[in-house]
Amino acid sequence: MGLFDRFKRSGRSRGGASSSSDRAHLADWTAARIGVEAYVEPETTVTPITVVLVANDGEWTRRAVGGEKGARKLGEDLKIPVYDVRKTGYPQRMRDHDARQKIIRRREQGA
Repeated sequence: MGLFDRFKRSGRSRGGASSSSDRAHLADWTAARIGVEAYVEPETTVTPITVVLVANDGEWTRRAVGGEKGARKLGEDLKIPVYDVRKTGYPQRMRDHDARQKIIRRREQGA
């Protein structure tokens, strides 16, 4: 056993194989929202290639999709644009949504 073997994700390929439940979640999530766009995130030492779906209001979700090819196929299947986050960055509306959610959580904790 190598030094970092214990950190490998079991059952996932290097490209980050997606499960049918992940794909179903992304399809359902997209169908329930307006203006969804996909942002492909690069692989890191701890996560496979993932896709972040961002709705028009900034709400977002993230899942592994079977690598970059899987992300492009997802975009085709869901008829949504797909961007490379390394080239475009994350949309401002996503950061704004996170900031609003943080304020809401603080208010709920203080009340």
